[in-house]
Amino acid sequence: MKNVICFTVTALAAVLLSCSSGDRRSGVVTLDWWQFWTDPSVKPTIEQIVADFEAQNPGINISITDLTWANGHEKIVMAFASGTAPDIVELGSDWIPELSSAGKLADLTGDAAGDSADFSAWTPGTYDNQIYAFPWILGTRVLYINTVLMTRAGYDEDFVPFNWPQLKELCYKIDSLGKDMYGFGANAAEKHRLYKKFLPFLWSNGGSIMSRDGSFSTIASDKSYAALKFYKELCDSTGMVDTQRRLEDAFLEGKVGVIISGDWLLKRIRNEQHDIPFITALIPGPKFPGKSFVGGEYLAVSRQSKYKSAAIKFIRFLTSRDNQLLFCKANYTATPSSKTAAKDPFFAKDPQLQTFVKQLNLSKMPKVDQHWVYIEDVLETTLENVLYQGAPVAESLYEAKLEIEKIVSGQ
Repeated sequence: MKNVICFTVTALAAVLLSCSSGDRRSGVVTLDWWQFWTDPSVKPTIEQIVADFEAQNPGINISITDLTWANGHEKIVMAFASGTAPDIVELGSDWIPELSSAGKLADLTGDAAGDSADFSAWTPGTYDNQIYAFPWILGTRVLYINTVLMTRAGYDEDFVPFNWPQLKELCYKIDSLGKDMYGFGANAAEKHRLYKKFLPFLWSNGGSIMSRDGSFSTIASDKSYAALKFYKELCDSTGMVDTQRRLEDAFLEGKVGVIISGDWLLKRIRNEQHDIPFITALIPGPKFPGKSFVGGEYLAVSRQSKYKSAAIKFIRFLTSRDNQLLFCKANYTATPSSKTAAKDPFFAKDPQLQTFVKQLNLSKMPKVDQHWVYIEDVLETTLENVLYQGAPVAESLYEAKLEIEKIVSGQ
């Protein structure tokens, strides 16, 4: 019996060793990739791109792990802290400085040098003059306007609000149409969303969050005050306050006249075949069309990865013109980082997508700052207090300034 057991263990060890040796001899590499695209209308395209890459690169396999925006940042930070980070990770544009400044991401400067002219929006992926992430898919926000409600409020169907007074008047008039009709849809306290709706008004009015050198906060300025006061007026007087999804539901049901949203809503309208008359328009500024928030999905490599060259090969495949077009068509997305992909007729022939293309040229990203995710928390708490708890605007902005400066100074 003892001999049988010994033989079995020895044989099993031999098989395992043989398999392990076979993997080493074959040179097969498995790359772990953490990503956020889980939408059923998009995930098959992600899987197709991965399958195409593996077919063209038989020595490299890709293992996909799906993340959610609700807790993806926390999972990524914990993985890097515990030494279990994936080889490749998709990052929101404002998360990169936190990881690159801590030495968690591989320096891709030399690898990206030959690609820099072919892509837009390298700034968020750059820290201390070094590149740590490739831009992949960008995104901005625009106005969505229900044209039926707009005409019922007394406007021509081709009217577009270009400035704050016009936007406010449009929202007020739609709101006065009757019960259960709302002029403007305002975001409730939703992580990573609320501040993105306010920053366009801040930037359009010439306001800012930090000084140019990043040493102190400028959020308590007169320009910030005017921007938040105006945004609060929209929320207070004509606003339906709810989550992004429910605001979009209400818009599609014809209950809200104006909301701010991304091109994902275009995809939803198309895929769910909603018969709703609407237009998209640029975010208004105080006097003229203003700025919007632009963010994006970036691809980075863990500094601990043993397969940097293979990881970069996969990133180049993902961000290639053809694969960005494939992705954008599946996701009905208007803003690829590839400059040649952005010139494709797919975008030019669609007037709604063209609004996003134009808005992207009138958009900003938050200043690259290793403390951004914590500054973001301060901003969202401040907005929640002012918009929904009745906190005074000026005092709240001053308190936010003090909190941000504590974060930046390391207190």
